[in-house]
Amino acid sequence: MPAGVWLLLVALLLGGCAGSGGQLPAHEITGLPPRAELVATPFFPDDSYYCGPAALATSLGAAGLAVPPATLVDQVFLPGRGGSLQVEMLAGARRQGAVAMLIPGRLEALLREIAAGHPVVVLQNLGLDWVPAWHYAVAVGYDLEAGQLLLRSGPERRQVLPWRTFENTWARSQRWAFVALPPGRLPATVDETEATRALVAFERSASPAAAVLAYRSGRQRWPGNATLAMGLGNTLHAAGDKVEAAVVFARVGAEHDLPAAHNNHARVLLELGQVAEARQAVERGLRHPGSWQAALRETLAAIEAAAKR
Repeated sequence: MPAGVWLLLVALLLGGCAGSGGQLPAHEITGLPPRAELVATPFFPDDSYYCGPAALATSLGAAGLAVPPATLVDQVFLPGRGGSLQVEMLAGARRQGAVAMLIPGRLEALLREIAAGHPVVVLQNLGLDWVPAWHYAVAVGYDLEAGQLLLRSGPERRQVLPWRTFENTWARSQRWAFVALPPGRLPATVDETEATRALVAFERSASPAAAVLAYRSGRQRWPGNATLAMGLGNTLHAAGDKVEAAVVFARVGAEHDLPAAHNNHARVLLELGQVAEARQAVERGLRHPGSWQAALRETLAAIEAAAKR
């Protein structure tokens, strides 16, 4: 947003809330260091409508992906709206090779991410509900005793806000926040549902090798998640590691008895020349009626044809 509007709104907000930030409830700060600041987080000063590209570049830079804001403008900024939509911010991070995941909309979760070394992109409304002034910033630190949050925000490298001031602006965006990390790392507070959705979305734009790293991290945290296991098997196959892909599909088939896993297992075994084992795998899948029957029968036909050669 234009500098004059941004500074005026922040002044109004700080004037109305300074001194009333208070403390987080004790049960919410258990296990957190008393203060943390990610001082090495990049800073891209901005006093225009391009706070989205600037915040995204900040987050990507912290993840080891040096991308200047100017490169991101065409990817995330919508001139007709005079800003960047949340979905474009997430997609833009993934296009640059980062795993972008929403975190729970709680101040405690935001602080835990900072304590884990993860800057957090947040969406604020610096105006009012009926006259919004949307703004992206990056939370990079906190002080529990002082009840303050530190942000890379607009033209300020180290903006200091009391909890309540920040909460007032963040709540108007439904407490929307995300973390962007390199493949192989996960946010500290992300839940299984969001992680699964985000990893599947990341696979669509990532190289097979990067997707393998991402899915491995998900599987390590949630070893019983069949969707993540199937994603790992598919990306291993796409990356050329058919032997491990077969192992993964066999494990998913044994643990979840999914027709899709049996079919993929059979296909990979066939590619490896293990015809008899492929037939056994596809027969396990054929025990299940339903939409996978056609694909399984097609796989069985390929196996029978290979057996005759």
